[in-house]
Formats: sequence, C-alpha cells, structure tokens
Amino acid sequence: LLDAEIDAAYAALEDAGFRKMEVIVTETGWASRGDQNEAAATLENARIYNYNLRKRLALRKGTPFRPKTMLKVYVFAIFNEDMKPGPTSERNFGLWKPDGTISYDVGLPAFQSSAAASSFLSIKDIRAQGWMTPHSLAFTTSTMILFLLLRS
Repeated sequence: LLDAEIDAAYAALEDAGFRKMEVIVTETGWASRGDQNEAAATLENARIYNYNLRKRLALRKGTPFRPKTMLKVYVFAIFNEDMKPGPTSERNFGLWKPDGTISYDVGLPAFQSSAAASSFLSIKDIRAQGWMTPHSLAFTTSTMILFLLLRS
C-alpha cells in the first residue's frame, strides 16, 4: 500500500509537469495504544507495521513507478509523548517509551529489550550524559535509525 500511495503521488506530479520531483514520506507510523474507539491502535499492529516498513526500506529500492529512486521515509515517532494532548493514540506512536525502554521489537538487532543490548548505548545512557537536547534529538535519532537500517 505504501508503494501505491507514493506512486499515486509520482503520477500526480508528472501530470502537473514535475517529472523529476522526489516524494519523501515525512511521517509514517502506527499507534501502539488508543482509546476504546481506536480498535486498530494496538501494540501488535504497531509492531507489524513498523517491522514491515523496516523490511521494505531495507530492500533499498524504489517503487514500481520509479524503481531507481530509493524510498526516503521518516518514522513517526521516536518516543511516545505522555504529555501530548488529544486521543490516547496521539501519545503512543513511539518506538521508545519516554523512560528510554523499547516499546516493541521491530526486528532490528539493536532493538533488544533485554540486558543483551548492553553493548549498545541506550537512550537512558545518552540522556544521563546530558547531550540529548531538543536540538540534537532529531539528528541523533535520525542517525541511529539510519545506522540500524543499514546494519539490517
């Protein structure tokens, strides 16, 4: 479905005369928890969605419409946001919980919820060292995700 949506955007751009414009997905994700009327917002659905997204991106290929243009996708979100207003689902898109623990396994080697992950610098360790500021958070997390995707 992701490929179809991106290809629809490419087709519309071509029709509008923008044949070389690239499509970048700036936010995609799945809520791991929701209110009673948000039945699809479950931990298992979020895990499956993000696991399949990771597998798709690991292919390092484009869509059927533009097979040579590698997909560029940003995951929403890195952390659950407990203080965010609105429905419960809005606070539960994160791959990590606010305390630095992993929300669910998406199949990345470094995404281990046990002590086996101690060889990797954890989010808690990074925060304790004082260099996870709002300005560096986006760069740090983007770099970590890119590294993890390239390792897969």
